Amino acid sequence: MVRLPVEQIDLVLNELAQATRQRKADLLSANQSDLYRMDSNDPKYDRLKLTPERIDDIANDIAKVAGLDCPIGETLEHRILENGLDLAKIRVPLGVVGIIYEARPNVSFDVFSLCLKTKNACVLKGGSDAEFSNRAIVSLIHEVLDKFEIDRNVVHLLPADRQAASDLLHAVGDVDLIIPRGSQNLINFVRENSQVPVIETGAGIVHVYFDKSGDLAKGQQIVCNSKTRRASVCNALDCLLIHRDRLECLPAIAEPLAEKNTTIYADDQAESVLENAYPVELLHPALNEHFGTEFLSNKLAIKTVANIDEALQHIAEYSSRHSEAIVAEDNRAIETFLEIVDAAAVYANTSTAFTDGAQFGMGAEIGISTQKLHARGPMALNEMTTYKWVIRGTGQIRNP
Repeated sequence: MVRLPVEQIDLVLNELAQATRQRKADLLSANQSDLYRMDSNDPKYDRLKLTPERIDDIANDIAKVAGLDCPIGETLEHRILENGLDLAKIRVPLGVVGIIYEARPNVSFDVFSLCLKTKNACVLKGGSDAEFSNRAIVSLIHEVLDKFEIDRNVVHLLPADRQAASDLLHAVGDVDLIIPRGSQNLINFVRENSQVPVIETGAGIVHVYFDKSGDLAKGQQIVCNSKTRRASVCNALDCLLIHRDRLECLPAIAEPLAEKNTTIYADDQAESVLENAYPVELLHPALNEHFGTEFLSNKLAIKTVANIDEALQHIAEYSSRHSEAIVAEDNRAIETFLEIVDAAAVYANTSTAFTDGAQFGMGAEIGISTQKLHARGPMALNEMTTYKWVIRGTGQIRNP
């Protein structure tokens, strides 16, 4: 892998982008075989579903990755010591990357593209719910690799059964890193059972805080977009925090949500304001369990807070450290929020839907890391690398 010329890698990726568009019908047919087996009300259904538009977006992302600079070989540090030793810190591939994921067939494309561009090999362990889709995708990738006479084992799809997952989690010495993508249960299982190092990509329990100084028009658009643009993804809004002095704005903020048939679980204060302004069949009292829940569906909790400190306390207690946002015009409130909130991505006056590698200009992403070691936030090309020290000398030895 490390000997593959970057120019050849880019040719492969551009060829794959073109082939993905050309084989759209085959990919959709395979995906339909998976969709037939899943209840359309299952929150994972939307993540599993491919459409012509989504396939075009996938192909565009592959082409974008091809157009990005390859970070491998980049010199991160360089210095010459007093004894003449020449030290360089060089960016290198991680090695063999294992991915365990549910539903999301787009992950197969994203992982391969980013791993190939960074000269990593990848082992894919998709769920049984996307088995037909993943087989079709990896088969297409193998066809392109064969065309360029590159060993097709640089991307390997494991069987969809549980034993394959166990084998991957115990592949010490063969696999350098495992990244889970899916539900919190999947992430917990991988973290607790893997003997291979793990980077958690995560569950997104996402909040938007509408401050006392918040602009109503901005809040209305940001809340609706964060929640309903695509409710099944990890950057979707789960809980709206609203300053108690702005409760009169809540019906207007919620109006676009009603048009999208969003179910709301509101605390007592918010419910009293919404009870005559929101569809009764979509409005329910909030229970403790609704706070700290990643809904992955068109549902939203609302919590009234007395001030920004109470909002920050609520986020600190319930956040999964993925994406958090504030809607405010008070610059002091904004800067306090951005400084204090502990999350991979923090936003001021914009939608949380932007937490995405492609949206950040990274071409694509392996996932959103919610931990703090090695990588945090969208994981793309740079995050799929590590480094080594290269030391050049002229015969120096270390004194006793």
